[in-house]
Amino acid sequence: MNYSVQAAQGDLRPSMKKLLHRRKDVQDALSIGHDTFYKLVARGKLRTVKIGAATFVPDDSLRGFLRSLEQEAA
Repeated sequence: MNYSVQAAQGDLRPSMKKLLHRRKDVQDALSIGHDTFYKLVARGKLRTVKIGAATFVPDDSLRGFLRSLEQEAA
């Protein structure tokens, strides 16, 4: 017997995209240090939120910052 199998159209799993990124993860992803991170926050380039003592960057803020870097380079 021969069977034919087709792949599912699109990814049916729910999105697991992070909504918030820890400060240290953002620093690592951007290859920047502590001082540069807080300078970007002070200049309004990155937005942060706090949950308890932890500082997070919302995903849309990080993606917006990366888009602005790409536009500056173009």
